[in-house]
Amino acid sequence: MKRFLIFLIPFLVYGQYRDIPDVVTKVATAAGGFLKLETSARAIGMGGSFVASGRGVSGIPYNPSSIGYIERNEAYFSQVNYLAGIKHGVLTYGTRLGASNFFGLHLFYLDSGPMEVTTELFPDGTGEDFKVLSLAARATFARNLTDRLKVGGSINYIRDKIAETQMQTISYDIGSSFQTGIYGTVLGMSITNFGPEVRYTGEDLSVQVADSIDVDGSLQRITDKFPLPLTFRLGVENMIMGPTSAFLKNENHKLIISADGIKPSDYIVYSSIGLEYGWREIAFVRAGTHLNHDTAGWSLGAGANIRLGRMALTVDYAFVDYDILNHTNQVAIGLKF
Repeated sequence: MKRFLIFLIPFLVYGQYRDIPDVVTKVATAAGGFLKLETSARAIGMGGSFVASGRGVSGIPYNPSSIGYIERNEAYFSQVNYLAGIKHGVLTYGTRLGASNFFGLHLFYLDSGPMEVTTELFPDGTGEDFKVLSLAARATFARNLTDRLKVGGSINYIRDKIAETQMQTISYDIGSSFQTGIYGTVLGMSITNFGPEVRYTGEDLSVQVADSIDVDGSLQRITDKFPLPLTFRLGVENMIMGPTSAFLKNENHKLIISADGIKPSDYIVYSSIGLEYGWREIAFVRAGTHLNHDTAGWSLGAGANIRLGRMALTVDYAFVDYDILNHTNQVAIGLKF
């Protein structure tokens, strides 16, 4: 136990470190901020510490190699009433291709709902509405290189539309999961949202001007290019108690602890720590916290695994406290078949 706790110290210290120049110069310097939203109810219940703990299709955005844990086929759906009337959800599917290969599809969508258009002349609204609609579609492939090492990668189609202004691009994710053999510790790593800089274009950037020889009545504003929020994650997981635990063996009770260090390109380093207690692989209780995060704080979660013959239905719930921004609830349903 002492050795494992010592192994966690770098993540705790790293997550508490604050580099003031980074805060000043990098916040809000990336496009596609919705790509940083947490999408798995199990992950959210564990404080977002999922790069080493992800199992199956719900872990794809955190670590593409997580689908290397699929036994046969999996499907997963979640819906969130997020902050300020925003809704987002996930629909995903994964399958095993032979003994060592895996394939998955992951769709994330976000809908802001109608928002009132305001201008300098009409600060209380013009009577018109607009929406923000965002989409991330991932195709993921993973392979078990050995019985201890899994690797995976995703190719992603990204689209973000704000009223009549939009951007679209292709990005990539890579990740790995390694069972170290050191007291049952699992090490996970991923790099997500790697891709070209993007530029927003559309009708809302048009400016009406007087006709002239060189101008036909309108000009198009050209926006700067912005990078996607490239994110590096490094995490560990250990089964403190359970059937295969190196510390406390127990056939009916399982306790997992996980910790992630996370560095987005547009924010400072932060970390997350989570716990999951399971009883006979049927009922689960989770808790976690974000350290040094800009909005998210502590979180709670619960889950149930219901056997239906050869199939299994999973239901997960997560609660997150966002301090002055209130809180969110998320429900997810998964099917293994």
